[in-house]
Amino acid sequence: MEVGIVGLPNVGKSTLFNALTNAGALAANYPFATIEPNVGVAAVPDARLEQIRQFIPTEKVIPALLRVVDIAGIVRGASTGEGLGNKFLSHIREVDAIVHVVRCFESGDILHVEGSVDPLRDIDTIDTELMLADLETAEKNIDKQRKQARGGDKDAQVAVTVLEAVIPALQRGQTVRSMTEFGVPAPEARKFIKALGLMTAKKVLYAANVDENDFLGETEAVRKVRERAAAEGGVVTPVCAKLEAELMELSPDDRAEMLKDLGLTEPALASLTRAAYQLLGLQSYFTAGPKEIRAWTIPVGATAPQAAGVIHTDFEKGFIRAEVYHVNDLLTFKSEAAVKAAGKMRSEGKGYIFQDGDITHFLFNEGR
Repeated sequence: MEVGIVGLPNVGKSTLFNALTNAGALAANYPFATIEPNVGVAAVPDARLEQIRQFIPTEKVIPALLRVVDIAGIVRGASTGEGLGNKFLSHIREVDAIVHVVRCFESGDILHVEGSVDPLRDIDTIDTELMLADLETAEKNIDKQRKQARGGDKDAQVAVTVLEAVIPALQRGQTVRSMTEFGVPAPEARKFIKALGLMTAKKVLYAANVDENDFLGETEAVRKVRERAAAEGGVVTPVCAKLEAELMELSPDDRAEMLKDLGLTEPALASLTRAAYQLLGLQSYFTAGPKEIRAWTIPVGATAPQAAGVIHTDFEKGFIRAEVYHVNDLLTFKSEAAVKAAGKMRSEGKGYIFQDGDITHFLFNEGR
């Protein structure tokens, strides 16, 4: 699954991307330092991995990963060709969710493309450009869908109904993600909207970029972003991108010491990554043995065969059963043998819905 980092130029997108992925993307004090998208992967911090290793010795530990795309800055008028114009659109359409970096700090040394710091104005600028671009996409698509619908195409009939709801909403300044009525069942509408690539339908996590004096995001600027996100059903994570980038350059011991000195328990990127993971409706289960302990990414609600399939498609095709227990059982009983002896290890079939924190061994038929 993939998240795209968006925002106005010069708000800290590339600095945040570098810290998330340690990829070394260009981060400079001028607009459009990023033109082509940088792509990297971010580890999803999960303390349970080390907890498992306390009781199951292993050679290596592998966290879940999240694909991250650093997308070029968007400016006012982008939908009509300003700045990089529509160059960014295909990049945003392809991601599953958006991390919107909003500048919430003052600095005379770092230019702001609008000349002043105003997070709500900046959010409105991005939303407006994405809504205008979505409106253009929807209006271009509806005539084609109407023609196919008249020929009896049922999928096209659904598409027309959805577009006839979406277009007026966008015209009045409403994002698609905030809509509740599409004239057809929501799952059908969402399927079409996703295929069409409407950007304002994507879930958004706001990364409030704060300065070194506001790690917890207690300023008026961040409060405004929180209120905006709450009204949209969104999420806000305060992040000092500059500090996070500095932390990534330190050794683990020095990083822990610096966090302690600052009164922090973990880098803000840890909570940001977890929030993005949850925003996408993802969760982790674990496999554990002497070779490796690994977190595997699955959607919430995945069945046992689907969970097996993320390891290898043959596991899903030949699935027989899963031997499952929860990480909390391991913490309680201290060994897998003790978990089994206590009757906490269960044999689950194809209908089992995996839970976040499950530890499992799969049995499958290799001949299938």
